[in-house]
Amino acid sequence: QVQLVESGGGLVQAGGSLRLSCAASSPTFTLYNMGWFRQAPGKEREFVSAIRWSGSDTNYADSVRGRFTISRDNAKKTLYLQMNSLKYEDTAVYYCAADRNAGQIMDVVHEYHYWGQGTQVTVSS
Repeated sequence: QVQLVESGGGLVQAGGSLRLSCAASSPTFTLYNMGWFRQAPGKEREFVSAIRWSGSDTNYADSVRGRFTISRDNAKKTLYLQMNSLKYEDTAVYYCAADRNAGQIMDVVHEYHYWGQGTQVTVSS
């Protein structure tokens, strides 16, 4: 089991940037593929980005590709999401999640086993 704690959310103007962090409590973090998801009010939780346990492979939703960058520091047990050129429609609660299976990185909610509590990102237009 691993506990995940997100930070770095906040209020930003459209066009601005934020960097989210997700700190893991367990060294097993280094074995897990990791993902970022988001959920806007009244909408289902959706995939944003994922990264393989080694950092060697990444995936992005079409809506964020080219603007967001996922990365990880296994020595620090921390996952990151650099968000640039933010848009109003990026407003949501952002969650990090861990997938115990170290195979193909996944882009669906039910493939992830551990979740953080979320951090709010609000983009003003």
